[in-house]
Amino acid sequence: MRVLIAEDEPVLADFIADGLRQLAMAVDIAHDGLTATEKLAGNEYDVVVLDRDLPGKHGDDVCRELIASGVRTRVLMLTAMDDVRERVKGLRIGADDYLGKPFDFDELVARIDALGRRSTPAAPPVMRHGGIEMNTALRQASQNGRFLSLSVKEFGVLHALMAANGAVVSAEELLTSVWDENADPFTNAVRITMSRLRAKLDDASAIETIAGVGYRLRGDQT
Repeated sequence: MRVLIAEDEPVLADFIADGLRQLAMAVDIAHDGLTATEKLAGNEYDVVVLDRDLPGKHGDDVCRELIASGVRTRVLMLTAMDDVRERVKGLRIGADDYLGKPFDFDELVARIDALGRRSTPAAPPVMRHGGIEMNTALRQASQNGRFLSLSVKEFGVLHALMAANGAVVSAEELLTSVWDENADPFTNAVRITMSRLRAKLDDASAIETIAGVGYRLRGDQT
């Protein structure tokens, strides 16, 4: 999942971003409304965590323009004003969800996960393919009953392949969904992570490379 954090408090933005990255999400940050608009126009995000009171361009205006563009990005609006009237106003603008500050990080993650499922075709909480099982709620994976100790990026790559149900996923798609805007498009990060992931599987050939196209899981979905 790819998330944009539009928050003008750098410490809070970094705290959220670091926490989400540990959960295998690709995260970008914008500290003002104009930058948020530019990033939303130039990248495909599943969810934007949007502070309502942004400098440069108000979060309400960012939200309105995003909704008007017709993209699939879901909006979780943040505000320090947590009363019913403010929540109603934010939702009427077009936000999908609303969370007041201060908030519990686990609740924020749960809301982002829920919105992420709405931005793309819903995937079951437990996915199985060719002997590999992934529990997205627990963020755990196993193969033939053996627990797989995966890094954050390895888990993210495997999740993308599992969600594709045997379809080919390109390296560019993996960079977009697992890394972030700072990833060099010419980097070897995908190839290196794929090699490490394969080494942890019972059979490295479970992940097939389609030359010039991308990667896919062998076997059947169960």
